[in-house]
Amino acid sequence: MKKTLNTGLIGFGNSGQTFFAPFIQADPGFNLAKISTSEASRAQLAKSIYPDAEIVGTADEIINDPNIDLVLVGTPNTSHFDLARKALLAGKHVLVEKPFTVTSAEADELIALAEKQDRVLSVHHNRRFDSGHNTVKKVLAGGVLGTVVEMEVHYDRYRLGLRPQAWREKPLPGSGIFYDLGAHVIDASLELFGKPHEITCFMTTQRPGGLQVEDNFELILWYPGLKVTLKSGMLVKEPGPVYTIYGYNGTFIKYGMDVQEEALKAGHKPSEPGWGVEPESIWGHVTYDKEGKTVTETIPSEPGRYQDLFHNVYEAIAEGKELIVKPEQARTTIRIIELAFQSNSEKRTVAYSD
Repeated sequence: MKKTLNTGLIGFGNSGQTFFAPFIQADPGFNLAKISTSEASRAQLAKSIYPDAEIVGTADEIINDPNIDLVLVGTPNTSHFDLARKALLAGKHVLVEKPFTVTSAEADELIALAEKQDRVLSVHHNRRFDSGHNTVKKVLAGGVLGTVVEMEVHYDRYRLGLRPQAWREKPLPGSGIFYDLGAHVIDASLELFGKPHEITCFMTTQRPGGLQVEDNFELILWYPGLKVTLKSGMLVKEPGPVYTIYGYNGTFIKYGMDVQEEALKAGHKPSEPGWGVEPESIWGHVTYDKEGKTVTETIPSEPGRYQDLFHNVYEAIAEGKELIVKPEQARTTIRIIELAFQSNSEKRTVAYSD
């Protein structure tokens, strides 16, 4: 009989509601035993959706519960380190919302603690499991583009108005668009190409209203013979391509974001048939030379599968399998964020260093 992991979810905001709880409920390897939130309205909502879970008011009621095997940290960025550290010290396995931590030094401490405690520690870099990212991996592996020399990835949104109560838009450690959307595209690019040799970054604030954190960035990761540009903005009313890849032999272009987030927000479940399948209207295409002619071929999108991240965490804990999202990799993402802020501040390209 497979072991069922009693799981406690700390936080029931957007991360907890949208990206954590539905996948724990959908996987028979987990039992969503406890949810903590200090807000009465969220507690009421959690109880209505997950009646079998105990709703508690503090994180400590989860961390100190001897029956809890796995702790999910779905709270604001500034609390990731403290809560993950407490959970590891209490002997729990931990899955932390991205970004892993605010600093690479904090990430190092958690990695060392997890090793000492012999606990599984992973980070919720779910965008590695996007349909678009899976499709890019397929295209690169197929070799039709030849030697790749440049990739550009956009993760854009449109929101003109500010949100006074949103912690991401306040001048706090780990706030702003770069720790949010930037962490996604950095991690995904690292899986494809590894650590860069150099980094160039430009950040700015574009929306009116006195916003005190960046809401637009362009990050360039430099590799020998390869330039990777990662861009994000909050004033993109009509998005362009999400992925553009240039190679010696051809080009790959894909429009449209992964469909899983919108499906989750609409109340759909990852157990439903057709989960993560993109409409043909946003499938990408390659244009390349074939037998002396330039041809364009449609590339069917691979399904998006956020559930694979959670099942892999289950397998790592219950069966000793290798993690897909390793904390050391998430630590590299944080290190690149630090170096990107340095590059922007000093207005220069900086060498990657651990």
